[in-house]
Amino acid sequence: MPDWKKSSSGGLRVGVLLFDHFSNHCLANAIEPLRATNDLAGASLFEWRFLSLDGAPVTSSSGLQITPRGRLEGNDGDMLFVMPSYAHHSHTGAATRAGLRAAAGRFDTIAGFDTGAWLMAVAGLLQGRRATIHWEELDAFAETFSDTEVLRERYVIDGNRITCTGAIAAFDLAMHLIASQHGEALRQDVATLFMSDARAESGFGRARDRLVGRALDLMQAHVEHPLSVKDLARRLAVSQKTLEARMKAALGATPRQVYRRQRMVVARNLVQDTELGIAEIAVRCGYRDATAMTRAFRIEFSTSPRALRGGAGRGAPD
Repeated sequence: MPDWKKSSSGGLRVGVLLFDHFSNHCLANAIEPLRATNDLAGASLFEWRFLSLDGAPVTSSSGLQITPRGRLEGNDGDMLFVMPSYAHHSHTGAATRAGLRAAAGRFDTIAGFDTGAWLMAVAGLLQGRRATIHWEELDAFAETFSDTEVLRERYVIDGNRITCTGAIAAFDLAMHLIASQHGEALRQDVATLFMSDARAESGFGRARDRLVGRALDLMQAHVEHPLSVKDLARRLAVSQKTLEARMKAALGATPRQVYRRQRMVVARNLVQDTELGIAEIAVRCGYRDATAMTRAFRIEFSTSPRALRGGAGRGAPD
């Protein structure tokens, strides 16, 4: 069962190894959810730095040039993202193989995005492992690296080796990292921010639960005039017990907890982005008085609406 909330013990340090002809789309889908997580949490839960093999600038397939923070050599961290994307065969030389083998001793986990699995495999990092790659390369990859179990999956996690297909799957993997590190509640917040239909999808390996997705949509549509859990279940044509069990299995939380989170995210947005009074915000989030809304707000965000609006941040007194 997934965790709804998890306390953080520090930021996850990520190195992003880029090669010429990398995909802007893949890079953005991997990093922007992590950036949004930091913004929503008000803390550096993820830290990343762009790297190249030799420290020289790299240019994407569409001509965007990035000047990295340094060379792969000499950097370490919790996770290394490997992003070659297009023209990956031109990056399979001795420098790449040696660099990735050495990096495997300095980074706890190596993750290959798009065609990154190919570079990991030529470096010997996927022997005896399960892996995937961009599906256009899947058959050739399976024929070339017979010591790797190749799967047609969006992403595959095998211990400290992660492989991922294209840019859309990069977003899925980033969302999984958010949930595994910090819980489903924060992942739901990020998914809502990006208007992603991944809101109803829990961690890696679980099929999307359409019932949970429909329940989330109903909750989102009835923020100002909330439905009871009994009414939610009735509209979904299931028993309340079934709804509670399915949501607990998918998200690690009860419908009541998830609904409150959705309403509090709306409240937080109104506090930060408008000049509405706290009483008016309470009404728009389905509360009869500001005191009840403030109490719920504190439970979710460890601060009050007034303190957040005043810039005092998390944990500030009312």
